[in-house]
Amino acid sequence: MKTFHCQYCGHPVFFENVQCLQCGSTLAFLPDRMNMAAVEEAKPGSGLWRPRVRGRRAAAAAAQYRMCRNNVQYQACNFMVPQADPNPYCAACRLTRVLPDLSQPENQQRWYRIEVAKRRMFYTLAKLGLLSPAPKDGASDGPVFEFLADLPGQPVMTGHCNGVITLNVVEADDAERVARRVALHEPYRTLLGHMRHESGHYYWDRLVADAGREDSFRELFGDERQDYPQSLEAYYANGPKADWRECCVSAYATSHPWEDWAETWAHYLHMVDLLETAASYNTHLKVGGADDELEEVTNPFETGMPDFQALVEQWVPVTLLVNSLNRSLGQEDAYPFALSPAALEKLRFVHDLIREVKAHGMPAAAEAATACTHA
Repeated sequence: MKTFHCQYCGHPVFFENVQCLQCGSTLAFLPDRMNMAAVEEAKPGSGLWRPRVRGRRAAAAAAQYRMCRNNVQYQACNFMVPQADPNPYCAACRLTRVLPDLSQPENQQRWYRIEVAKRRMFYTLAKLGLLSPAPKDGASDGPVFEFLADLPGQPVMTGHCNGVITLNVVEADDAERVARRVALHEPYRTLLGHMRHESGHYYWDRLVADAGREDSFRELFGDERQDYPQSLEAYYANGPKADWRECCVSAYATSHPWEDWAETWAHYLHMVDLLETAASYNTHLKVGGADDELEEVTNPFETGMPDFQALVEQWVPVTLLVNSLNRSLGQEDAYPFALSPAALEKLRFVHDLIREVKAHGMPAAAEAATACTHA
């Protein structure tokens, strides 16, 4: 995620900020502009807001917005809704159709943390052209989310089925998530990672199944028609294949071709998001030998979908930099992975599909999705 700037005073601000610490302006994210903005009430008590700009630049200040209902009720969202949009929820919040019992205090904080991760993923998917950040007539675009809490005798399984992503809200508790990460031998288990992984199952339906690309998928990932529950049972009973590093981005990716795809998809979103962050700080690095000149990191969202090899050549040294910075603070590696040639080819497959979407739009959705999966 790149850094933004307050459009009133120019001070750096971040994606979750609601107030500029420099000038005191109220901040909000405007999905139709894909940008953070300083905003002010258009008229006291009207419930309408407009961009706050110096000199009253008419074109910039004319548009008006409403706060998302989840901001008004719970202070849980900083996205805004264009005035003409009839939906009371922002383009990200309207994707969530089921919430846990918010009368339980712990669930409100869990839900807030999950929505923060979801909005970050929403931003990346929108930047890649995989969903509309400003759908018309109050509609929504993208996967549907259900955030649920365990009940006595009714445990919640995180997973995806027919366009719906379900997440157990206990994953928002740091201690519980770390315990599961250790128990399941997953070095990278985060809320954002979960979101990206599960979105991969949704986009498998859209970009592979709906587009009739199963044959090319199977050449790289294997045959997804093999029994899914049986494959996961075998994985958890026997562990990953010994040579998983030679073919996959993670150990869990060996459990089934659908999981291989979802893990690869999540890695691709990690890649473009981290490179955008590095580019926003004007990061320069050496992508070749010690004698090579410094090269500026490319923002993959602002270059018309760069060549995949160019992304990889910058990705590797950026991850080495991030890991080195973590180690200097006594932390574990932020990116504990090494990508094999086979894993890179799978990442290239994802890259090429997204580039096709950028060029020609999303394929038409089939009447019914095909994959039901669980993390």
